[in-house]
Amino acid sequence: MARSELAAQDSKNKRVGVLVGGGPAPGINGVISALTLEARNRAHRVIGIFDGFQWLMKGETGHVKELEHEDVSRIHFQGGSILNTSRANPTKREEDLRRVLTSLDHLGIGYLATIGGDDTMFAASQVAKQAAGRIRVCHVPKTIDNDLPLPGEIPTFGFETARQLGFELVQNLMEDSRTTGRWYFVVVMGRTAGHLALGIGKAAGATLSLIPEEFSGPIRLETVCDILEGAILKRQALWNRSDGVAVIAEGLLEKVPAEELSAIEGVRITHDSYGHLRLAELDLAYILKTLVEQRFAARGGSIAIVHKNIGYEVRSAPPIAFDCEYVRTLGYGAVEFLFGNSQGAAQLNGALVCLVDGKLRYLNFADLIDPKTGRSRVRVVDVEKPSYKIAREYMIRLEKEDFDDADKLRLLAQAASTPGHSCSAEEFRAKFASVLRL
Repeated sequence: MARSELAAQDSKNKRVGVLVGGGPAPGINGVISALTLEARNRAHRVIGIFDGFQWLMKGETGHVKELEHEDVSRIHFQGGSILNTSRANPTKREEDLRRVLTSLDHLGIGYLATIGGDDTMFAASQVAKQAAGRIRVCHVPKTIDNDLPLPGEIPTFGFETARQLGFELVQNLMEDSRTTGRWYFVVVMGRTAGHLALGIGKAAGATLSLIPEEFSGPIRLETVCDILEGAILKRQALWNRSDGVAVIAEGLLEKVPAEELSAIEGVRITHDSYGHLRLAELDLAYILKTLVEQRFAARGGSIAIVHKNIGYEVRSAPPIAFDCEYVRTLGYGAVEFLFGNSQGAAQLNGALVCLVDGKLRYLNFADLIDPKTGRSRVRVVDVEKPSYKIAREYMIRLEKEDFDDADKLRLLAQAASTPGHSCSAEEFRAKFASVLRL
């Protein structure tokens, strides 16, 4: 059937639109599949919208496809997104948002399911607000960063698959590190929160993990290097080991002052359409490797460090069983909300679907917006909770007790000494004092 015929059909039988925004995450296709099959079971047609909001905000309605049973019945095994995705932001300009509404009206869409992270959720909330009940909107929380404000410890879909694959990669790197006697600095995706880096590092038993939530204010690269160098020296001093793996959240960069980043040779700071720093274009692993190597070289020593990044490798991976099951529930839950069958949520025009204690819940968009920023709230790692504190206990890092123990401090100072550079215990204490102030 031609698209013009689709648009001309009886508007009383409003169609369900589905689109994907932000970066890929394992399980997207499972949501599309579950939502499509259930909506069609209820005699509603489903329109897949390609490339997120990209075309809708331009007023172009040709980049769509009606989804049939055979299009989606087995796609839940696949990574990526059959509808593609984009970071196009319809909220930057009022005219773009108006064109989104006009485009959805033209397509006969009265129900819209968005799949994405915090930025897509914010865009969905603004569509629901602008539509004022004309279009009912449900957002399905997706991100490997696990940073959407879901209740309790509920993960966003895609996180568990990303953590599992990241865990396997770090496992291999740990063995390579041991075999070759060198260090790996592994930077893991996570724009504002360290859930993925900590989850991978803790599960694998990496030498240490570093996340932005540890720092109360701006992060200085010098302090990060102090932590990494201190861990290397402690491993040498107390365990006579020259190997190790540090798992580092890329979100550290978000807290590094812009002038400090700009001062690094070859670094160019750019932002995406939502105003976020393009972290992938700043190779934090290489920056830290270079800075730490320079520290060892400056005192006549040497250290073998390999820099790696984990992120794109896991985003479009096939979902593990956890996410396959999880997204089927979320897709079904989205349909329940869109058609007003969800208990206690019928009065809402837009909401986020989640699973709490095995039950579907719908969170009002208004409750998910940070009143200070006017943007979606972000869930960060709570460093006061047992999950982080236990992870920290198993890391090799300089701690206060290392400086209080005279024998340990002497061994650490010896590890920092070279034939051409002697380091006393007091010099070591002074050099790494910043680590204790965290």
